Amino acid sequence: MRAALIQLNVSDDPQANLVQTLDCCRQAVAGGAGFLLTPEMTNGLSSSRDHQRSVFRHEEDDETLAALRAFAAQAGIWLLIGSLGLLTHDADGRFANRSFLIGPEGDIRARYDKIHMFDVNVSETEVYRESASYRPGGRAVVAEAPFGPVGMAVCYDLRFPHLFRRLAQGGARVLTIPAAFNHITGAAHWETLVRARAIETGCFVLAPAQTGFHAESQGKGRRTHGHSLAVAPWGEVLADAGTEPGVTFFDLDLSQVDQARGRVPSLHHDRGFDGP
Repeated sequence: MRAALIQLNVSDDPQANLVQTLDCCRQAVAGGAGFLLTPEMTNGLSSSRDHQRSVFRHEEDDETLAALRAFAAQAGIWLLIGSLGLLTHDADGRFANRSFLIGPEGDIRARYDKIHMFDVNVSETEVYRESASYRPGGRAVVAEAPFGPVGMAVCYDLRFPHLFRRLAQGGARVLTIPAAFNHITGAAHWETLVRARAIETGCFVLAPAQTGFHAESQGKGRRTHGHSLAVAPWGEVLADAGTEPGVTFFDLDLSQVDQARGRVPSLHHDRGFDGP
């Protein structure tokens, strides 16, 4: 299957971001892609909780979700919406960071709420507390698709290999890791970790990313690493989108999953052990 990574440089304005996203989706379809993948926070990045509350919507009212579902139905393609920031009915008012797999009829085939929250001190000026605004999910998801079962994850999940082992052992042959990876940690760790998850599981790993400086109407903005990646089950990088927004094409050949797992069947070699 021909597939496409959509790399975005979003602001904190969901309507403007949707225009950019749909334009990239049209380019991807025109290039022959039948499976499109957008990055984490496709509808917008913001460091202001008040601003997020003013522009985010509940899932049933979200304009980005509705427009991308309509596009998938019109084009007859599969679409991974990497994630959307959404309002919830949680008592503490925290949002959801939710990934969607959309089928060619525009129906939602699967939802996944990001499990691991980005609570880190990257530097003196780069401090993040995602859990203050977003509530973590609690359920791993493998979704069925004609090109193979898809294990869904989001960004910081990348650093927790046990999640991806569970997904692979649960049937996943393709892993999706949409991201808005920090530019400092991205330069140091992004490609190494994405390739490691592919090698460990014998899965294709598809990681569409945000890139560049993201301006905010309320806040200082932030910078993301870019370099959306498609990695084969043996660890080869099939596509690297670099640092510019746009569309990057690659081909999925699921026979490579069986080949890689046949050579090193480590998913079947777990052993119990004592300690520490």
